[in-house]
Amino acid sequence: MTGNEVTLNNGVKMPQLGFGVWQVEDDEAEKAVTSALEAGYRSIDTAKIYFNEEGTGRALRNSGLPRQELFVTTKLWNTEHRYDDALRAFDDSLDKLGLDYLDLYLIHWPVPSQDRYTDAWRAMEQLLADGRVRAIGVSNFTAETLTRLVEEFEVVPAINQIELHPYLPQRELRDLHAKHGVHTEAWSPLGQGKTLLAEPVLTRLADKHGKTPAQVVLRWHLQLGNVVIPKSVTPARIAENIDVFDFELDDEDLAAIATLDNGGRIGPDPATFAWMG
Repeated sequence: MTGNEVTLNNGVKMPQLGFGVWQVEDDEAEKAVTSALEAGYRSIDTAKIYFNEEGTGRALRNSGLPRQELFVTTKLWNTEHRYDDALRAFDDSLDKLGLDYLDLYLIHWPVPSQDRYTDAWRAMEQLLADGRVRAIGVSNFTAETLTRLVEEFEVVPAINQIELHPYLPQRELRDLHAKHGVHTEAWSPLGQGKTLLAEPVLTRLADKHGKTPAQVVLRWHLQLGNVVIPKSVTPARIAENIDVFDFELDDEDLAAIATLDNGGRIGPDPATFAWMG
């Protein structure tokens, strides 16, 4: 396995650098995941609402890699937070992926306005207890919604997957995660792509280390302790994104990147987002 691993709060090990397939069509996802596995990625992140679980599953099965070497994540969609619906949704995702179990299952958004995420979490706990998933977590949870789960339930989420990049480093939420033993996972880790990666701070650090700005940002995530899932459909870029374990940012580099924090979001505000799709 290429790169580092993190140990989740239930002892399960997870690659710190994985591969995401958001906004990738099903057939294209099969090709992209195949390229990622060939490049050395072993953690693959998808979701029901991406509509590419089948293509992702084909790539996993056709890779020839032993199942125990793979770490597969998918997510529960907003329309299926009721307990029984969540259990059925899990079965459906597992069937589309063609797998016998999942490594990580996440509630995709809390949708606090419908206030059913606690029902969904009860279902997640049941799936974990039944041994059908190795770890459970959440995505896009705020301090408020995450704290409610921590206070009301026995199982603390292993992961909170949130929008996180140098424009939005999420310091307060990362501190809350650390307090409760929740690992931080970053989606959209490279921000708005061309905009962020053109920042003079990052181009200067890229020149300093003989790397690309994207590699500098991914290294920044790793040194913060974030789990990170960059996405690409270009084989060369896929390989480039995993080539970040042979250099290190120093304190001065990290301080320079910290100046990019402007609180700017790419995605919606999780406190109000309620799209049912």
